[in-house]
Amino acid sequence: MKVSKAQAAEHREDIVDAAARLYREKGLEGVGVAEITRDAGLTHGGLYRHFASKDALAREACLRAFDWTITPLEGLDSAGAHDDPAARLRALVHGYLSANHRDHPGDGCPAAALATDAARAGPEMSEVFALGVERNIQRFMAVLPDDRADRRSQTIVALSSMVGALVLARATAAGNPGLSEEILATLREQLAPADDE
Repeated sequence: MKVSKAQAAEHREDIVDAAARLYREKGLEGVGVAEITRDAGLTHGGLYRHFASKDALAREACLRAFDWTITPLEGLDSAGAHDDPAARLRALVHGYLSANHRDHPGDGCPAAALATDAARAGPEMSEVFALGVERNIQRFMAVLPDDRADRRSQTIVALSSMVGALVLARATAAGNPGLSEEILATLREQLAPADDE
């Protein structure tokens, strides 16, 4: 059965979205083509009509994964807190270092889910990953007060700390849930303490 160009484009997007989520959940080597296409509602034979290789799909899916939403900044804008940099920073840090983000890697930050895989996947994946990390730096930098001369350095320190904390919290969640939550809570307090604490 022949599909229209619009349907083919939609199928391609479905494959990239499924791969972006599944790679974050299971790692670059933890998911196969059949699982990705099944999740997208397609047969795996169709994947190679859209992508030259599984590696090409992985690179595009990794870049798409960096489109994830740094929660909960969008809600802050509608609540009027967008004028309060401290409230925006606190919301970003507390949203990122939450049990929900820890427990749902498929919907979250690809830096915390795929950094080690990307480092092992070769220079092309590293280049894609670097573009995504730079995008996260720019998005996070927009939250910090404009008057900071060292905004980029501070952003890199905070973002690296958050990614590391999330990785450790995920790694310890099943074996020692208390330690996992302690890691998240400690970093939340260090990076963006709540008012009056």
